[in-house]
Amino acid sequence: MTADRNLLYQHVKFLTELRPFRNHRNRDSLDQVCDYLQQAFGQYGLENEEQPYMVNGLAYRNVIATYNSAKQRRLIVGAHYDVCGDQPGADDNASAVAGLLESARLVADSKPDLDYRIDFVAYSLEEPPYYGTQDMGSYVHANSIKNVKEDLIGMINFEMIGFFSDQDQYYPVPELAAVYPKKADFIAVVGKHEYHDFNQRIFHLMKTNAKIDIQLIDDPMVEDLAGMSDQQSYWKFDIPALMINDTSFLRNPHYHRMSDDIDTLNFDRMQEVVSCTYNAIAGL
Repeated sequence: MTADRNLLYQHVKFLTELRPFRNHRNRDSLDQVCDYLQQAFGQYGLENEEQPYMVNGLAYRNVIATYNSAKQRRLIVGAHYDVCGDQPGADDNASAVAGLLESARLVADSKPDLDYRIDFVAYSLEEPPYYGTQDMGSYVHANSIKNVKEDLIGMINFEMIGFFSDQDQYYPVPELAAVYPKKADFIAVVGKHEYHDFNQRIFHLMKTNAKIDIQLIDDPMVEDLAGMSDQQSYWKFDIPALMINDTSFLRNPHYHRMSDDIDTLNFDRMQEVVSCTYNAIAGL
């Protein structure tokens, strides 16, 4: 199955054009995102529901769509839809939300015969001031499924999947520069070495017939960086989780800036990332 480039662009365009910007202060915009997500999931024929929660007396929502709900084993696929401040957030994290929606559509259209269910979860409040706290939408969701942990295959988190460059890739640890590509034109499966078996399974499934360079990064030397998104919430409950990531601020000069707009994204590469990820989501 191949992702639809035009649909990816359509989703990013909607998210980046929302005003006021979709940060924690602008709940009307966050609500518009939730409505958009639920409408899309419904059009795909997926069961979907809200997971509301309160923070400082204010209501926020995760949106969950499910495929194969009768099955006991479960895979989580997620992405956060909020932005850090007053910026369009094309790469961070509209690209990932587009990837989440398009993955859900591919699964719904192809109807793979699986022995597990897939929950597609869009999270609120990943960004500061709630980053790393129990108010993150991903923490709320991970906490809600901790009692079925034995049935969880793991979690795949889309986090910034749209920025690619012919410039040099920066690495925080010199040893990594000797192992990984020199150019910032690959996508990474990033995880915690403790969950190497899960990380490697996703990596190998994504590499099957891939038309984009895919790298696995789960070296203990960069574990702090590897946890810098919603996957960290699942680690707190000992649930295997990883992110699909373009290396974020190690590559993208527009990170958390007004310049993080739709024109900086490479939708051809995004299409390949989502197509490869679908192979993993539906291949476990």
